Amino acid sequence: MIDTPEDGFVGPVKRSVTIAGHQTSISLEPVFWTALEQAAGEAGLPLNALIAQIDVLRIGADDPPNLASAIRTWLFDRAVR
Repeated sequence: MIDTPEDGFVGPVKRSVTIAGHQTSISLEPVFWTALEQAAGEAGLPLNALIAQIDVLRIGADDPPNLASAIRTWLFDRAVR
């Protein structure tokens, strides 16, 4: 049997970030916000700068997903490496 996540099941939380001088809203579940903040800290980057770097990679993809999906995918890839 599987277990419920430690903090339960929580829906997305919308936050505003600035990317390349433009405000945008991103909706992510709290667990992803926490992982993203941790990744930014480990990289020595402000959160907005890390999101901007992920956005550049996303835009360069053949079929770019939305930014929230790109962030989740980037975080998952980072976790399984």
